[in-house]
Amino acid sequence: MQGRSHFPRRAGLLVLFATLLLAVGLFQSQPIQAQTKPTATPTDPLWIAFSKTRDALESKFHTDLTIVANWQYTEQPFDGGIDDCVKNIDPSQAHQLFYGWRFVITGLDNRQFEGRSSFDATIVTACDTVTAGAAPTAAPAANGNLPAPAAGSANMNGFELGGQVLQLNSNTISLMHRAGMKWAKTQFRYSLGQDGGIASGIISQAHAAGFKILVSVLGDKSQMGDFNSYINSYSGFAAGVAGAGADAIEVWNEANIDREWPGGSINGANYTQLLAGAYNAIKAKNGGVIVISAAPAPTGFFGTAGCGTGGCNDDTFMQQMASAGAAKYMDCVGLHYNEGIVPPTQNSGDPRGDNYPTRYFSSMLQRGYGPFGGKPVCFTELGYLSGQGFSQAIPASFAWADNTTVAEQAAWLAGAATASAQSGHVRLMIVFNVDFPSFTDNDPQGGYAMLRPDGSCPACDTLGSVTK
Repeated sequence: MQGRSHFPRRAGLLVLFATLLLAVGLFQSQPIQAQTKPTATPTDPLWIAFSKTRDALESKFHTDLTIVANWQYTEQPFDGGIDDCVKNIDPSQAHQLFYGWRFVITGLDNRQFEGRSSFDATIVTACDTVTAGAAPTAAPAANGNLPAPAAGSANMNGFELGGQVLQLNSNTISLMHRAGMKWAKTQFRYSLGQDGGIASGIISQAHAAGFKILVSVLGDKSQMGDFNSYINSYSGFAAGVAGAGADAIEVWNEANIDREWPGGSINGANYTQLLAGAYNAIKAKNGGVIVISAAPAPTGFFGTAGCGTGGCNDDTFMQQMASAGAAKYMDCVGLHYNEGIVPPTQNSGDPRGDNYPTRYFSSMLQRGYGPFGGKPVCFTELGYLSGQGFSQAIPASFAWADNTTVAEQAAWLAGAATASAQSGHVRLMIVFNVDFPSFTDNDPQGGYAMLRPDGSCPACDTLGSVTK
C-alpha cells in the first residue's frame, strides 16, 4: 500500500515471552542477575513495571529475588481484574484494571511467583499463587530448510531521521533538510517480470539531493500462488534495487494482514522464508545495504488467539518470525507507529481508555525490540494524525485523532525523534509523511503530512531543533 494502514483495536492477548536466558542468547544453567538483564534504562516502561512487581513480591513473600533463575512476561487481559489472583482482597480496594503485564519469576530455589502491573506501573499486584496464564499462540519452529544467511557489512551505528516523500522536488527537499533529515523513503510495488533497475531514477534523485534512500519493496499477493518461485522472483527484484544504489530495503510491508498477504497463509514463519531469500539476494548484490524486515500493521484486532481470519496481531506475528529464525536475515526490525494521540513520553492516560500497548511510543518500541535478540529497530512509518487545516473531516474510523492539533503533531514528532535517539535501540525513524496532499480511500494520509494545507511546516522546525 502507498502509505499507512489502520486496524480497529480490540483488547487481546499480546504474547511475547522473554526469558533472560533467551534475551541474551545464552543457554547455560547458571543464575541470571535480574537487575542487569535486559539492559535497563530509567524510562523503559517494561523494566520499571518488572522492578516494581519484583519489589512487591519480595515484600509479600519475604524473599530475595535480586538474582533469579529466569523470568517471563505476557501482555494480557485480566478477566476478573488485575487483583483476581488475590483471594481475600476487599472488593472496595480492587482495581478496575483489565489489561496489563503478567510476570512469572522463578527463584533460585525453583519457587515461582506471579505479579501483575499496569503498563505505567502505577498499579501493581503480588498474586497469592501462580495462576494458569493465557496460552500463547503457538509459534512455528525454526525452518531447517532456510538458507545460511549471507554476510553483510551494513552500517548500523547511530540514529538517523528521514521522511516518506511523495515527490522529491525543490520544496520537499528544502523542508526535509530544514527538519534535519538524512533519509528519504519511497515504495515500489513489484509485479512479476519487473527489473529492480526501475528504482534507479528515484534513487539517483535522492542521492543528488543529499539523502540516503530507503526503498520499501511491496509485492502483489495475487501473484504468490507458486510461493517458492515467487520468492526467487521477488528476491531478484530486491537485488536489482540494491544494485541500483538503494541504501536500505524494507522487505514487504504489513505482511500480517490480508490486505498485503494472501489470507490463509499469514504467519511469521511463511514471511521469514521470503525474508531469507530477499536478504541473501540483496547482500550478494551489495553487502552494505540495510535490510529491514516488513513492519507489521500494529493491531490487536485478532484477540486472544493472536491470529484469525484476515491476519495476525503484530506482536504474535513478530514472535512467529523470531521463532522461525528471522533475526538472521535482517539488519533492522521494521516497525510502524501511527495511532498516537498523546506525547511519546507518556505511557498511560490515552483518552481511548484501554491503555492498549500500540497506543504508546515506548510500548510499541518494546514490541519490536523484544523478540529478536537485540536487533535495532527501524521505524519505517511513524506519524501523528491531525485534521487541522483541511476542509473535509477526518474519516469516521480515524475519529480518535479529531482533537490532535498541528502544534501537537510537530511537538510529538520531535519528541519521538529524541526518544528514539536516546533509547539506543533505534537506527532509523522515517516520518510518515512529508507531503501527501489529501485524504484518499477513506485513509487520511494528508493529515499525517508535515507539509500542511496552508503551506506551513511546523514539524520541520521542531524536528530541526532536535536533530541539528
